[in-house]
Amino acid sequence: MTGIIYGIGVGPGDPELLTVKAARLIAAADLIAYPAPETGDSFARTIAAPYLTAGRPELAIRMNIGDGQFPKDDIYTGAAEELIRAAQAGKTVVVLCEGDPFFYGSFMYLYARMAGRCRVEVVPGVSSLMACAVASRGALAARNDVLTIIPGPLPEEQLRENLASAEAAAIIKVGRHFPKIRRVLRELGLEANTRYVERATLDNQKVMKLNELSEDAVPYFSMLLMHRRGDAWS
Repeated sequence: MTGIIYGIGVGPGDPELLTVKAARLIAAADLIAYPAPETGDSFARTIAAPYLTAGRPELAIRMNIGDGQFPKDDIYTGAAEELIRAAQAGKTVVVLCEGDPFFYGSFMYLYARMAGRCRVEVVPGVSSLMACAVASRGALAARNDVLTIIPGPLPEEQLRENLASAEAAAIIKVGRHFPKIRRVLRELGLEANTRYVERATLDNQKVMKLNELSEDAVPYFSMLLMHRRGDAWS
């Protein structure tokens, strides 16, 4: 009997933002796997904790999370082999992924190694992009706007080129790249039209206009949302 592997998006942080399908599959899984830092708790597991069945086996896929070095070939390859063995033994495996698996999600690196070798299904999740837009009370885009997704680790000149022509933009993976990003937004006269969102949907969520933010350093779980008109509906 051949089992199945599910890559499940668990959303941005609020456990109530998991889909009904995700909650059902998590509760019924024979094995739960999730990305985790080299030491400490997994954020993905924390989100899914209310739906876990006590006593079920778990696999923490430990790596240096947030260092910007993806994919981590040896780690993902080793984890994929272990998950495939479980599926080939008839197990139902659930792999948790923060946000959505195919929107900059960690699960995509496992999927690339497992698809075609066993049955793999993906369950979408609420992405941080949607959560941050709602948290900031501002639409991402409207009318015929083109929404541009910009990774913060890009070189400064590439950031400038993308933002200079953007009608609406979401800047992700901000973290330690914040000073560079803020500098570019200021130079382009876009700082006042940018919203800052930190830890969207969590109890310690923070939302404000970027030009009201005094900090020079921000956490990994932060995002900048820019609209050239200020408000998309304007």
